[in-house]
Amino acid sequence: MAMFTGLAGIKADNGGIMKLTVEFPSVAYREGPAQVKKLAKAIEDIGFDHIDMFDHVLMGYPTATRQGPMYPPQMPILETLVLLSFAAAVTERVTLGSEVLILPQRQPTLVAKQISTLDTLSGGRVRLGVGSGWQASEYEALNEDFGNRGKRMDEAIRLIRAYWTDAQIDFNGEFYTANAMAMEPKSPQAGKLPIWIGGAAPRALTRVAELGDGWLATAIEDVSKATQLIASIREQAAEFGRDPASIGMQMMLDVPPRDAAGKRFYKDMDAVIGRAVAVSEAGFGWGSINATAMFQAGFRSVDALIDQLGVVHDAIRSELGHS
Repeated sequence: MAMFTGLAGIKADNGGIMKLTVEFPSVAYREGPAQVKKLAKAIEDIGFDHIDMFDHVLMGYPTATRQGPMYPPQMPILETLVLLSFAAAVTERVTLGSEVLILPQRQPTLVAKQISTLDTLSGGRVRLGVGSGWQASEYEALNEDFGNRGKRMDEAIRLIRAYWTDAQIDFNGEFYTANAMAMEPKSPQAGKLPIWIGGAAPRALTRVAELGDGWLATAIEDVSKATQLIASIREQAAEFGRDPASIGMQMMLDVPPRDAAGKRFYKDMDAVIGRAVAVSEAGFGWGSINATAMFQAGFRSVDALIDQLGVVHDAIRSELGHS
């Protein structure tokens, strides 16, 4: 690993050492509930800072009128908020979040209640990550409009924050309303419960700048492009009268492998460390390890995942320092 020496202690956008997230692999369910608990607890015990869970309720098969999704339709995906609740019950320190909950295909008042309850029962350890999604057939199956999802998402974020903050909620939006309503109890973080936003389209970046506490970026191979996108978010945040430095940044180190090189990624510690260094230097205060990609790379059991997560964590921490 000599090619990456001398970089310990890199400072990230939050003023500290880069924090490390694990995106939880749904495939763990195949070994039973006890192994899912074991993996969640091991992620905390290894020293990771955060557990994220991705979201899809459904996957569509290809039909005569639509292409198949980017993932196999039979891909097992556990429900995000239920999994996070399961993880909260067996952990104490690690924070918990969605990366990302497809907010416009869910009823936002119910999401506000679910997240507030999870935050209450976890002792204030929740971060809500949201995105607009890409699968029109999933929206259709859930009886939600795919075409106006961006506008509804903006409004839903404002409504959710009102439920978390206000004693009496009066909200009159284009899509959602609340007339003299109350949502109790307020959670430990209440109105300060962070909402991070995914996506790299221009509107998504503007949404982060205007409404988000952070940006959840998928793996962007060209880190110079990622740096430009961060600059765009911060410039727009200033235009909205916000402190650009208050917006957190997270990027996934690698996407699920689709070729031989991708499948080698989590076996090559030089590649993992090099990517972590590049992500940190680009300005991301959080780096995410995709445990599903790790599974696809050959670590096919919960025990193998735990062992390799320990190797990856220790390798990155030895290079970038401890959070």
